[in-house]
Amino acid sequence: MVILALMAITNLNAQINVQEMNPDKTLKKVTTLMYLIDNYYVDTLNMNELSESMIVNTLKELDPHSAYISKKDVEKANEGLEGSFEGVGLTFQLYKDTILVIAPIPGGPSDKVGILAGDKIVTVNGENAFGKDINNEWVMDHLRGEKGTVVVVGIHRKGLDKPIDYKIIRDEIPINSMDASFMLNNETGYIKLNRFARQSQEEFDEAINRLKKQGMKNLVFDLRGNTGGYLGTAMSIADEFLPAGKSIVYTEGVHNPRQDLNATSAGKFEQGKLVVLINEGSASASEIVSGAIQDWDRGVLIGRRSFGKGLVQRPFQLPDGSQVRLTVARYYTPSGRNIQKPYDEGTDEYYKDFLHRIENGELESADSIHFPDSLKFQTAHGRVVYGGGGIMSDIFVPFDSVRYSKTYSDFIRKGIINGFVNDYLDQNRTQLLKKYPEFKQYNKNFVLSEDDFQTFLDKAAKEKIEVSAEELANNKAFVMLQLKGLIARNLYEVGDYFEVIAPSDKEISKALEVIEQDQTYKKLLD
Repeated sequence: MVILALMAITNLNAQINVQEMNPDKTLKKVTTLMYLIDNYYVDTLNMNELSESMIVNTLKELDPHSAYISKKDVEKANEGLEGSFEGVGLTFQLYKDTILVIAPIPGGPSDKVGILAGDKIVTVNGENAFGKDINNEWVMDHLRGEKGTVVVVGIHRKGLDKPIDYKIIRDEIPINSMDASFMLNNETGYIKLNRFARQSQEEFDEAINRLKKQGMKNLVFDLRGNTGGYLGTAMSIADEFLPAGKSIVYTEGVHNPRQDLNATSAGKFEQGKLVVLINEGSASASEIVSGAIQDWDRGVLIGRRSFGKGLVQRPFQLPDGSQVRLTVARYYTPSGRNIQKPYDEGTDEYYKDFLHRIENGELESADSIHFPDSLKFQTAHGRVVYGGGGIMSDIFVPFDSVRYSKTYSDFIRKGIINGFVNDYLDQNRTQLLKKYPEFKQYNKNFVLSEDDFQTFLDKAAKEKIEVSAEELANNKAFVMLQLKGLIARNLYEVGDYFEVIAPSDKEISKALEVIEQDQTYKKLLD
C-alpha cells in the first residue's frame, strides 16, 4: 500500500472561500505562456508533464505540506486514511525473490480459500511470481483488483511435492490503523495507533471497551511514529479523554475564519491516569491530540519532541482527476500554541530537521532543546509549554542507542533478522503452534535457544557483519527479544509483536513507573 510519509491533516468540513482574482494578471498570463510553449517552442514537449511540473513547483513555493497528487496515485494516497482497498487480503514480504505470505487477513478472500502463513506464491494467473523482476509494485499490480474479480495463485507449501492452485475472488480489505492493544499489567492498558484514519474511532472504542473488561484503570496511549490523518478523527479520539465543552483545537486561515472544535459528550476515558507516548515521528493529528491532553493537564506526555506540523490541508480535485492538497489554515492547541516548525529555508531543509536534531544532540539530551520566550504559553494548571516547533514531552526519554546501533542496523539492512525468522518458521512453524496454540502461552514460555541464536550469528557472519564481544553483550538480549516478537507476529497476530517487546521499551517502562507513583504523576500535572 502507499501511505504518505507525513499524512496531511484533512479538514473535511471546511467551506471554500475563493478570493477574487484579476484574470489579466493571473489566468490569462499562465494560459498564454502554455499556448506559446505548445505552439512555438523549438522542441516537441509533453504538455501534460509540463503542466504537472509547473503545479508541483508552484506548490513548493507555498509550504512543505501543500502537495500535488497525480490521477493514478490519488486512490493509493487515500488508502491509508480511507481504511480499505480491494484485493486478495494477505500480508507478504519478498524473501529470496519469492512472495512469502506473512499471514492472510482474517476473514479475507485468501483466508477463506485456505492460504496459510508461510506459503509461497510461485505463480499468479499462470505467470511466474518469482525471480529478480518481482518487486512490491509487481505484487500489487497482480494481486490487487476490483471486488468480485478472480485471480488464481499457485502456492508452494512445505511438505507438498507440487504447487497448489487457489482461485481467489477479490474483495474489499480493511486496513487497520491500530497496531496493538493489550494489558501491560493488571490495571494498565496499552493502545498503539499508527494513523488517524476514517475507521480509527471504531477501532479505538473497541480496544477501550475490551481493555476495561480486563480491568484497565490506566492507559498508555502510544502515538510514536503516528504521522497524522483526519482532523475529525483526531478530534473525536481526543474527545474520549476530555470533558464536554473543553477546547480540543481551533483552526484559522486568511480564507478560513476561526473554527473552534470542542469536546462534546462524555468520553470513554475521562478518568484514570493517562500517559501519551510521542517522538520526532509524531505529527499533525498526533500533535493535536497530545497538545490538547497536555494543555488541559489531562495526562503526562513521555518521549521526545514531536515533528512540528501545525498546518491543515484540504483536498481539491483538478479537472483531470488529479488532486491538490492545499494548506488552508493553521491549527492551534487550546492554550493558543501553533506548533508548526519554521519552513522559511525551503522544503529540502525542512525535512532535514531530524538530521539536525541528531547533530544538535537533541535525541540524547533535553538540555539541547531551546524555545524562545516569545512562544511561551501556559496549561490549565499554569505549567509552561511552548509553540513553534512541535510538542515537547513532560518527561524526556533519549533515543534508544541499542535499537539504533550500527550492529542492529546492519542486521536489518542486510536482511539477517527477517531471513532468520523466515527460515526458523519454515522449519518449526508446525511444532511451535502445537506446543503453543495460544499467543499467551508462547509469550510466557518461549525462549530462543543458544544454538538458534548462534545460527543467527552465523548468518550475520556470512554477510560479513562483525560483532565484537562488547557489542554482543550490549545487543544480545534486545536482538533475541526482537526475534521472539517477529516470530510471534508471523505465528499469531501482527500486534503480538508489540506485546513481546514491551518489556524492553524504555518509554513504556517510564510510563509504568510514573503511573505507579501517585505523587509523581500528580506533581507532573500541577
